[in-house]
Amino acid sequence: MDKFPQGVDPNVPSPARIYDYLLGGKDNFAVDRAAAEKILEHAPNAKEAAQANRRFLIRAVEYLADQGIRQFLDIGAGLPTQENVHEVALRKAPGSRIVYVDNDPIVLAHARALLACDAQTIAVAGDLREPESILDNPEVTAHLDFNEPVGLILVAILHFIPDEAAYPAVAKLRDRLAPGSHLVISHASMGQIDEKGLAEVKQIYARSSAGSAIPRTREEIERFFDGFEVVEPGLVWVEDWRPRDDEVKLPRLPGVDGYAGVGILR
Repeated sequence: MDKFPQGVDPNVPSPARIYDYLLGGKDNFAVDRAAAEKILEHAPNAKEAAQANRRFLIRAVEYLADQGIRQFLDIGAGLPTQENVHEVALRKAPGSRIVYVDNDPIVLAHARALLACDAQTIAVAGDLREPESILDNPEVTAHLDFNEPVGLILVAILHFIPDEAAYPAVAKLRDRLAPGSHLVISHASMGQIDEKGLAEVKQIYARSSAGSAIPRTREEIERFFDGFEVVEPGLVWVEDWRPRDDEVKLPRLPGVDGYAGVGILR
């Protein structure tokens, strides 16, 4: 990437661009690649974990569309890549409306360029730590009807938010959703990284634009679904959430793990 939007420091790694690199993308800087390679030293499966997470997102969006969800709010959307939420949703349900939210200027610049000719999908600036600013954003409220079910997507984002902000944010979002809405979460856990390796990975993210990384236990992740009924198969390893028969099994390398689940608001 030779050009970058105003406000972007190419010397500070970004979780979105690190993730892009792990997925094999090209929208990243040298500092992001260096950070990703350091992560791979402690979590050799980081690339496979990113792929598993992307697969889960696709399956979850397809599931929501099959349940009749036609509105999608993806917070912490990350850089556009193949099989984005809007592509999956619109393929399954052409009348869907999608809102991407992110606080990374590069994510927003790429998303807006990609979506310039797509009236059903918009990208807005926002931060999960300030849920009211998302819920009350005029662009969001003009595009989504919160009196109707919404698919709220919080994939690979909550582990960058401290407890004191993360749990209240999800609760505030939940309280604005209509019955029949769904919550989609994937979240990193410690996995097989030792304490020293975990400390190193946390330091990498502490020096990034995220400012922190907080792997949580299954029980801690399950708390985010308070008020929701978790659908089968429950909160499980990311790759075990309704895998397709035709998916090639990813190699099980040592490193990070993660949980994923989908809940419905009754």
